Amino acid sequence: MADQWTSPLARSYCPGCEPDADPTVDILEVRWCEEHALSTASPDDVRVTPEIMGLNEAGGETNRMWCAAIHRPGG
Repeated sequence: MADQWTSPLARSYCPGCEPDADPTVDILEVRWCEEHALSTASPDDVRVTPEIMGLNEAGGETNRMWCAAIHRPGG
């Protein structure tokens, strides 16, 4: 647990608000503000369906088999 007298080494900064912040002067911890937050949405999101995700899962069918065997009801 952190000591109550210990101050953080890094300071938070938003690259959108402070584009000229100098990491050679301060230790910077990236914290995007609400206005500059990166989007996680993508135009490809609508193209991904559960069926496609299941086909690309490495060992998915084998994992489902083992999961069913291990977590069977009453077992």
